[in-house]
Amino acid sequence: MPFDILKFLETKRDGQEHDPESIRSFIAAVTGGAVPDYQVGAWLMAAYIRGMTVSELRELTISLADSGHRVRLADGWRTADKHSTGGVGDKTSLVVVPLASSLGVRVAKMSGRGLGFTGGTLDKLEAIPGFRTHISLDRFVSQVGKIGCAINGHTAELAPAEGVLYSMRDVTATVPSLPLIASSIVSKKLAGGASSFVFDVKTGNGALMETLESARELAVALVELSKSVGMEAVALLTCMDQPLGRTVGNALEVIEAIETLENKGPSDTTALCVEIAGEMAFVSGLASTQREGIARARRALESGEAHALFLLMVGEQGGDVAACAQSGAGIRVAPNVHALRAGKSGVVSSFHTRAIGEGVKRLGGGRIHLDDVLDLSVGVVLHKKIGDAVASGDVLLDIRYSDARQLESALPYLESCVEIGKEGTARPVVIGRVPERL
Repeated sequence: MPFDILKFLETKRDGQEHDPESIRSFIAAVTGGAVPDYQVGAWLMAAYIRGMTVSELRELTISLADSGHRVRLADGWRTADKHSTGGVGDKTSLVVVPLASSLGVRVAKMSGRGLGFTGGTLDKLEAIPGFRTHISLDRFVSQVGKIGCAINGHTAELAPAEGVLYSMRDVTATVPSLPLIASSIVSKKLAGGASSFVFDVKTGNGALMETLESARELAVALVELSKSVGMEAVALLTCMDQPLGRTVGNALEVIEAIETLENKGPSDTTALCVEIAGEMAFVSGLASTQREGIARARRALESGEAHALFLLMVGEQGGDVAACAQSGAGIRVAPNVHALRAGKSGVVSSFHTRAIGEGVKRLGGGRIHLDDVLDLSVGVVLHKKIGDAVASGDVLLDIRYSDARQLESALPYLESCVEIGKEGTARPVVIGRVPERL
């Protein structure tokens, strides 16, 4: 019997539950282009309003993952992937992938480009001369087998139906739907081949989920959905009340990631990367407890094993290894510097974190239009963080820029991004965990 799209829409419109076969048929029809956009949009809005049951969400996620090619990693590999919900200055993947791999975890990381005010891992990696962010799936898997890790761009071969739903959510006001967010993330992870996941769910004024309550709700949804499809998973709730580390901007973040791998990075960047990598060792079965995994990750950072593996990955993917030596001295950064100074003395009490991301975007470091060509060299270097004492005239941040007109466009966002008061206390970089730590 042919798929009846009207009956399918009526079912969800009326608050009834889809049976598994109808969900599979719907996703197959979406993949084949047999459902027009207006009907896809109608279903997304019905699902947004009516919600989805656990059974529906599980079937939707598996069907999305099966709508295209699935990466097949070798039996016996201990595999794990990580996913961040996005933030300002979030360069963790550049550190975590080789760090977790140095612990024996096979990491086949599919990454994307920057969206909105958040940066993208692929954009950052392209600041390394010659680094290939799109290699064939066969080569991708082969590299993971050879050295233990690879970072590659998302491909249309993986979960293509998810790409259709994702693009339609953006234009139908259904982006905030928790079930649709969770199925989008987990389906792509399933298609990517890993058997366990660590989710970095950020909360704060520089995150998509600004409140701790909403971040925890998403974390629970991601972990429960992952386990329902047979994958081990944990989620960390992490702080995005201020940029992670000291840099925001593609090349600058690569340099900070290299410094972190050299065990010379900022304390918050180091702490978060060590914790995520340790959790990846735990969920993949290579550490008996989270504490053991984290301790091993810290030792791998201190010993230089993770740094050596990063350089090996760069070389395997065509990047200039020499440019990444000596704390990334060969990575090009914009030559012009505009210093923003404190107008009064006090203590850094808070950041308008999202404004920093928006400012860097207007320097040319992020996309305003989908086809924008980025200036990977621009960005911001923070000299103060929450809780730091400030004297009038101290430099709060340096703006690295290429074009004076773009600097002028960015200044309204950056000039008032730091609040100075009488006191300020930063939350820990890791606020919580789902499930709670054993």
